[in-house]
Formats: sequence, C-alpha cells, structure tokens
Amino acid sequence: MTFFTAKDDDHSPEQGLKSIRWPLRLTWAGIWAEVLVQAFWPLIALVLSVLAVLMLGLHDTVPMSVVTGAVVAVTLAAVGALVYALRHLRIPRRIEALTRLDASLPGRPIQALMDVQAIGTGDDASAAVWQAHQRRMAARAAAAQAVPADLRIARRDPFALRYVALLAFVTALVFGSVLRIGSVAGLTAGGGALASGPVWEGWAEPPRYTGKPTLYLSDLAEGPLNLPAGTLITLRMYGEVGALSVSETVSGQSQPEGDTPAIVRDFKVSQSGQIAIDGPNGRTWDVTMLPDAKPQVEIAGPPEVTALGEMQLPFVARDDYGVEAGEARIDLDLAAVDRRYGLAIDPDPRAEMIVPLSLPIAGDRRDFEENLIDDFSKHPWANLPVTVTLSVLDASEQQATTPPTQMTLPGRRFFDPLAAAVIEQRRDLLWAKGNADTLAQVLRAVSYRPEDVFRSDTAALRLRRLIERIEIRARYGLSDEVQTEIADDLWDLAIELEEGVLADALDRMRRAQERLQEAMKNGASDAEIAELMEELRRATDEYMRQLQRQQAQEGENGDQQQGQQGETMQMTQDDLQRMMDRIQELMEQGRMAEAEQALRELQEMMENMRVTQGQPGEGGQSEGEQAMEGLADSLREQQELSDQAFRDLQDRFNPNADDGQQQGQGQQPGPQQEGNQPGQPGQQPGQGEPGQGQGSIADRQQALRDELRRQEGRLPGSGTPEGDAARDALDRAGRAMDGAEEALRRDDLAEAIDNQSQAMEALREGMRALGEAMEQDQQASEPGQGTAQGNRRAENTDPLGREQGANGAQGSEGDLALDNDAYGRARELLDEIRRRSGEATRPEVERDYLRRLLDRF
Repeated sequence: MTFFTAKDDDHSPEQGLKSIRWPLRLTWAGIWAEVLVQAFWPLIALVLSVLAVLMLGLHDTVPMSVVTGAVVAVTLAAVGALVYALRHLRIPRRIEALTRLDASLPGRPIQALMDVQAIGTGDDASAAVWQAHQRRMAARAAAAQAVPADLRIARRDPFALRYVALLAFVTALVFGSVLRIGSVAGLTAGGGALASGPVWEGWAEPPRYTGKPTLYLSDLAEGPLNLPAGTLITLRMYGEVGALSVSETVSGQSQPEGDTPAIVRDFKVSQSGQIAIDGPNGRTWDVTMLPDAKPQVEIAGPPEVTALGEMQLPFVARDDYGVEAGEARIDLDLAAVDRRYGLAIDPDPRAEMIVPLSLPIAGDRRDFEENLIDDFSKHPWANLPVTVTLSVLDASEQQATTPPTQMTLPGRRFFDPLAAAVIEQRRDLLWAKGNADTLAQVLRAVSYRPEDVFRSDTAALRLRRLIERIEIRARYGLSDEVQTEIADDLWDLAIELEEGVLADALDRMRRAQERLQEAMKNGASDAEIAELMEELRRATDEYMRQLQRQQAQEGENGDQQQGQQGETMQMTQDDLQRMMDRIQELMEQGRMAEAEQALRELQEMMENMRVTQGQPGEGGQSEGEQAMEGLADSLREQQELSDQAFRDLQDRFNPNADDGQQQGQGQQPGPQQEGNQPGQPGQQPGQGEPGQGQGSIADRQQALRDELRRQEGRLPGSGTPEGDAARDALDRAGRAMDGAEEALRRDDLAEAIDNQSQAMEALREGMRALGEAMEQDQQASEPGQGTAQGNRRAENTDPLGREQGANGAQGSEGDLALDNDAYGRARELLDEIRRRSGEATRPEVERDYLRRLLDRF
C-alpha cells in the first residue's frame, strides 16, 4: 500500500524545521523588543523629556538654582527608572519564541515535528501514517510567518507619559537646536567654565508679527546676517566684568565713553550695520536690515448697491507681513453738492463717518480683496456727494491711505412720489435745523388733499401729527435728540408709504406694479429692478391664492362662471409667470418702453381677471388640478431627459448604432422624423425637441429643478398628511434632480440616469399623495353612479383599469387597479409588446422603444 507521492519529499520534518528558522528568529527578536520596552519605557521617556528641555533652551531662561534642582530631580528619576527596569527585565528564551510561533499555526505543527512515534514503530502501516502526519505538519510549518511583537504598554502607563515625552522631543526637533545641549555643561560643572574664562550668549528675536523664529547667536558663525527691522538683540556676558565688550552700529545709538561695561546688552535693529563681541571667543556679524514695507490699499471698483440701499465697495490691501486693521473715512463733499432748496443754507457741523474695514478672519492678510459692506440709507449724507478715504495699518503701525475718492454715498431709493417727498424733507431736516419751518410748509402743501395722495387714513394722520410736532419744535427750539427722533419717524413713514402695510393682496400687488413703473421711469439699477420684479411676483402669487380661496368660499358654480366669461378674462398662474418673465426679459435688454407697455397690459388684465376654477370640463381647473398638471409635465420632461441620457450612453459604447432613432421616449413609435436625431457625444442634446429649446441636458435638468421648486411652493394641502407626504416626495425628487445635474456636468451618464430614475419615482409618489388629497376633498361632492359625470368617470380608465388623473396622469394604484382582471390585461399587454418587438418588419426605432419598455417593466 502506497501513502505518499514524490512531491511529499519536499515537506519532510527536517525541511519543515529548517523553514521556520527565520520566522523563529524574528519572533524571538519581537519578544526581546517587548521585554525592553516594558522594562525601559520610564527611562526612555525621561531621556526624551530632558533632551527636549535642553534643545529648546529652557535651562537658559531660569535661575541657576532652578537648574540645579532640576538636575537633582532628573538624577533621582533616572535612578528610579533604572531600578524599575532591572526589576522588570528578564531574558526571553528561544523556547518562548518557538511556542509563540507554534501557537500561531493551526494544529501546532512545530510541536508535531519535534515529537517521535510512541507506538507502532514496528508496524509498516502505522509508520507510514506517522510519516504522512509528519509531512502534513511540515507543510503547515513551511507557511509560518513571524509573530508581531506586542509593544502596547498602556496598562503600565495609564497616563500616557511616553506620548507626552515623545511630543515634547518632536517639538524640540522642529523648533529647537541640538547645539543648545552643550550649553548645559557650563551650568552643571559648578562654575568650571566661568572659572576657565569669560563666556557669552545672545539671541536675536524678530518681531512676532513677522512669524520668523528666534536665533541663538552662539550657534551662528561670523559673517552676514539678515534680520527684520525691529529685531531685539539680547547679549549676556558671564565671568570677569570687562573681559568681554560689545560694539554695534545697528541700533543707531552709541554707548557713552567711560561707562562700566554692561553684563546684559539689549538693543533693536533699526538700520544695517555691524555687531561685534570683543574678547575670548568673540564674533562679528555684518547685519543687513530687512525693512518693513508700508502697507498698500486701493479701491478696486465702483460701489455696488442693492435694491434696499446696501453698499458694497470692493478694495484691495496688501503688506509684506499682513494688514492689522483698516478703516474708511467718509466726509461730505460740500463743493459738489447742488446747493438748492433745503440744501441752500449752510449745513450743521457733522463729524466725518469712520467705518472699520472688513479683514479676512482666517485667511492670509498679506494680499487680499474684500468689500466694505454697510447701509448708509438713513444717514443725512445718503445720495449726496462725499469723499471716501481708505486707510490700513500694519503691525509696525505704518499707515497707508488712498487718495480721496469722490462718489455719491449710496442709499435706498424711493419710487413712490409721496415717500420720496418725505425722504427729501427728512434730508433737509438733518442738513440743518433751520429748515424745520420750510419743510413743515412743504409737507403741508404735499398733503393738502390727503385723499388724492394717501392710500390709508392712518398714514395721513401720522404725517399731520409729525408736521404739528415739527412746527412746535421749530418755534421753541429743536435739540439734537428731538431732531433725530423726528428724522426716524419720517423714515418709518416713508417706508410705510413705499412698501405699504396693507393686508389686502390686491393692494400689495398694485403697489408693487406702481413701484416697478416708477423705478423704470427713474432709471433704477438692475439690482433694484430685479428686487422689485421679485416683489411683484410674490404679491401676484399671493393675490392669486387669495382669489382662489375667495371663489371657493363663495361656491361659484359652472353656470355662474360661464355667465361671467364674457366680462372677465380667465388666466392661470403659468400665464402670469410667462408674462412677467417677458417683462423682465425686456427690462434686461434695455427695452424699457416695451416693458412699460407690457406692464400696463398686465395691470389691465389683472383688474379684469378671475382665476380659472371649477370642475374639469366646465372651463377651469382647481388649485390641486393645476398642481397635478404641473407635476405631470415635470414627470414627462424628466422622462425625456432620462431617455436622452440613456441614448447618449448607448452612443458612447455603441457608436455604430442606428442614427435614425427618435429623441424622447415620450414620442409614439413610428417613422423617423427629420431633425430629431439623437445627440452624439459632444453635441448639444435636446436640440430639435419641442418645447425644450437649446442647451445641454445638464442645463435642462437645472431648469426642471427650478420649475419643481416653484411648483413645490404652490402645492396645495398644507397641514394635511397627504399634502405633507406630497411635499416630502417632491423634496426627494429635487435632491435627486440636483444629483443628476451634478453627474451630467461631470459627464457621468450612468449615475445621472440612476438619479433621474429616483426623481421620477419620487414625482410619482408625490402625484399619488396629491391625488389622494384631492380625492378626499371631492368625496363629499362626488357624483354617484347613474349620473352623466359618474358614467364619464367610470369610462376614464387606462388599459389596466386604473382611474386617470388630471391631464392623463395616473390617479390610482390602489384597489381600483385590481378590478376587472387588471393583472390579466397586464399580461396581455406584455405579450403584445414582446410580439411586436420581435417583428423584423417594424422600424428599428419602434423596436428599440418596445425593448426599452420590456427592460423597464
């Protein structure tokens, strides 16, 4: 009987024991490392700590008595560490390493190789089995690896003192000097060095703001030495007085003759020169002073003003070591003021404005660009000529100042005529107290017929009380405090007249339209017009919602709506948004006349408008149906974008695919259409698709995300579980769309398709939740069976038996979808799709569309 082959000779017991020779040695070395670390870690930590203290030169900064005490303490600690090491030190044996290595292998093969056969030595079969076992163990031993040493001593060092010592040593290596260790010899030799001769040491400490390290002069050889201006030189002489002397020409001061030589010399570098130490071991350095450059500051451009009057003035500042502080001084440019009306008299004395400049908090202050941001709308000099001077200061208190720059101090502009008149009189009051009588007369004249200029009796009464107060104070004396109080009251009144505090949405919308018209007439800035346009959009949306709620409360029926169609216009919120987008586009193009005409047309339409509302088929849509229609359009467009991304991904990996595929999954299978080719990589996707315009898929994805955000803000059913669920679903869809846009811009089409699929699923969930909310609202008034509308609703189902929502959107996936053998019809539809996809006579684009349907469902 044969138990072995020729290959088994490679794993003999002798070969197995030879193969563990190096792993055994390495394991033994690891045990030695464990023993040494566990025994000597206190001594190692002590040595590292002492070296760190010496390399950092801390012994040079304390009195000699402290150094002597520290030497004694270190000596005692070293003795204690040696005693600890001797008590815990043991010599590891080879058998320990062998046992540890054997324990790391399965079955302890090394012990098996060292064993001998106990019984059956005379039996050939038993001997063969034993040899087979030995060879198997030898094969396992040949795979032995050295066991890593366990150097963890956390149990012996619970306070992690070893890491503290290591950190201190590393810090000393970075910031200290090894040469400083030699200076301890003179301190610990009991004055032997001083007895042998005089010694010296010195330091050059640059100003802290330079960020440069302190130099130990005893370590520096003679020669050139570059030092920043203001560097503090400290020299200390030890030994016989007068044996060492110092001469220098860098401080600009000379030591008077006849003075006793100083033991310590301190001076600052203020010019280039020489530092010389005369005497034993003396040295000489030729010092070149690095001057501290003055800071620089300049205005980077004209000020930018927001619609509410906040100013942003860009400026640039730089310094070789960094700017420490800065300020802007604003003073009235009296020579440039148009001295007419209330500004004709001399102004009251007023101090210049001082505004601190914004500096980087955590960035580099050596060269930066920032903005002076402040709102001067309520200041007396708002919209008047001023001079602006910027100044910055560095750490050495050097100052740089810009030349005075003339500009008009930005402030808020008022487009309501009455509000603008009140603000102008407020400016005259703050210009000089002598204008009090005149401005009271002007305000009385402006408000002579309050019904023609005021929109509320409260504002008219408020102005009348202010006029009486001004007249009384002008007669008996106007103090600074009262002047400020009246100016604040005039400001609040102007804000009320400009923005209004009316609760009615229609009045707010009219006020927004009038303010926008005045802004276009008065040449307002782009930022102001954009802000007013946004305000008009918000007011219009609020008016539409209020009108919808009012019509719902009044319970208008279809006949009443139809009777009013001849007298009023029907308009949806999408129509209004398109009109306002057109107005904003005209204003951005500078076509103000056309924009004003379009705005007037919008006003007329709003005056005669009623919001379309009612049952489907009766000439209008409810708020929920409009939201459902918008979500359905968004879902359809998202599907088209996903299909376009899928085709681009196919073209990337299959460039020889048929070029005649149609764009958009939403198109019906059919013949190929011209101009609707799928975009190749590098082309502009989406060209030729209806309603999509030009631009990349990423741009279209971003536009769809913005549209979804607008629809989410107009979603009805706030506060209900179904409405909250719909909003949560749309929020998830929005995040998925953001991820798809980012992936498209990175050209990662696979990830974009995944995110688009998540967006579509979230949109479907949102539509289902919104449909459930609408269904609950309509349950009370839902027509029963037998009526015409009920019959139409029963017929309004898809091929799977599901009820259709608004505009063809799916309205139900619940129990209604399971009626009338819906699963059977689903199987029939899938079989028909498979049959058609296998017909070679059909166009390739139709077959590709059917195959994608099968892959998806």
